[in-house]
Amino acid sequence: MSNIVELRDVRKRFGSLEVLKGVSFSVARGEVVALIGQSGSGKSTALRCMDRLETIEGGEMFVCGHAMHTGTVDLAALRRDVGIVFQGYNLFPHLTVAQNVMLGLRLVKGKTKAEATQIANAVLDRVGLQSKVESYPEQLSGGQQQRVAIARGLAMQPKVMLFDEVTSALDPQLTGEVLRVIEGLAKDGMTMILVTHEMDFARRVADKIIFMHNGVVREQGGPEILTNPGTEELARFVAAA
Repeated sequence: MSNIVELRDVRKRFGSLEVLKGVSFSVARGEVVALIGQSGSGKSTALRCMDRLETIEGGEMFVCGHAMHTGTVDLAALRRDVGIVFQGYNLFPHLTVAQNVMLGLRLVKGKTKAEATQIANAVLDRVGLQSKVESYPEQLSGGQQQRVAIARGLAMQPKVMLFDEVTSALDPQLTGEVLRVIEGLAKDGMTMILVTHEMDFARRVADKIIFMHNGVVREQGGPEILTNPGTEELARFVAAA
């Protein structure tokens, strides 16, 4: 497996606050990586840099062959390669579920209505929402809306999917239905990077776990690091989770 994402000594600050203080890690094609750590550790900022929602100020970052540390990133091409799902669903309330999923296919990928409809039906079936294609977001539960957001990302057939705390606003039952969708994607071999506070899920699904602390990668390894932490900081974090 070759690396599809690579960070080398990546740095990012907001004003006087240095959020990423030399972050380095890699993600292989087909790998599922969980980014964990306390709020403010830099994990969501690192994720947002991978989709160029934030720019880095030092180091090197490569995502799907795009050199993110240069000023010449083709954003349209990057967004075709990288899908991102946030805590907020960001669905258009005036569009049906199918229309929300089809929008990017029509505007970004230039698909015909028939092609976009076929793809939308397939991805909505994949996340268990085929029966909701004509529903509007307000008619769905939070878990269903988040699954639509995942389907919208999948419809673009990205090489990497990024998930930023996608279950943090959901109750336990709805969290479970969203995590089952992500677990299915993992079994299908989708390359995914997840910022998550769900330690049991990370232990079960992730090939690699990266623990960030105060803007640096403090520890990384397989799921076993959650059972046998190698640093005091990770031990304290796991105990409190």
